[in-house]
Amino acid sequence: MGGGSWATALVKILSESQKKIIWYMRNAEAIAHIKAYAHNPNYISSVEFDVEKLLLTDDINKAVSNAEILVFAIPSAFLESELQKLEIKLDDKIIFSAIKGIVPETGLIVGEHFHEKYQVSFENIGVITGPCHAEEIALERLSYLTIASRDQSKASFVAAALQSDYVKAKISDDIIGTEYAAMLKNIYALAAGIAHGLGYGDNFQSVLMSNAIREMKRYITRVHKMKRNINNSAYLGDLLVTGYSTFSRNRMFGNMIGKGYRVKSAMMEMNMVAEGYYAAKSAYELKTTFTKEVKTPIIDTVFEILYKNRNARMAFKELSEKMD
Repeated sequence: MGGGSWATALVKILSESQKKIIWYMRNAEAIAHIKAYAHNPNYISSVEFDVEKLLLTDDINKAVSNAEILVFAIPSAFLESELQKLEIKLDDKIIFSAIKGIVPETGLIVGEHFHEKYQVSFENIGVITGPCHAEEIALERLSYLTIASRDQSKASFVAAALQSDYVKAKISDDIIGTEYAAMLKNIYALAAGIAHGLGYGDNFQSVLMSNAIREMKRYITRVHKMKRNINNSAYLGDLLVTGYSTFSRNRMFGNMIGKGYRVKSAMMEMNMVAEGYYAAKSAYELKTTFTKEVKTPIIDTVFEILYKNRNARMAFKELSEKMD
């Protein structure tokens, strides 16, 4: 479900292990192009598909009614508007989210949104997370995925479907923690981009990422306390690749903000969704509802720059004094 770069990468992986894949995207012109030329004209167009394996449709009801397992890779900001088109229920479907953000309409991570609003059991909800970039999947560079679900048999099935010579997939039972980590790391990558745009070097970036993983641990522990190793690849690994990679849209967006771009100008020039922009507001607002305060100076700083028009240079000067 979705027509962007991550959806395109996932279809590439799945088409190597599955006989048939239903691929929903709302762009009818892109569908026609894929059918005619076997590649997505808008995202990672170097990937060539076996179109005989694809059932492409811009009808979300057709896609959902013909599938047992739904993999959502629609940006969180647009997820609910797409779901509003549904005329059939989702409560008997198995849903895996490859979305790294919070649904703005409810302020919930994607799994919780499906559970609360569409009555999907948590036993039928899973998460697909990194560390992984769509662009490196296209290049078939060795990549790693974490598949999380309360139902380990479902996680194992999806992990096997995504496993290949260049993709290693492991399973986890931390569905809430991995999804929050996938959301939070985009905010920290945005912070890394702002720092780079302001002219901070590698020394500062390393301290920023060190503080970010500890801040992430505090936040996730407050949301969902359970035994987890925050240094595992689903948490720290995903944070590092998003914070440092040249493929990272959130780092790119932050870099533009650090260089002085206004938010709207940066979004228009990128022509892609930076999930960290929406996540910063949602994560900040969510933490204000916590009964016990959680120290999140990096999230606070990014929120103030993006939504309170705070001067980025002054904000990062203050942030640098809070880090150790």
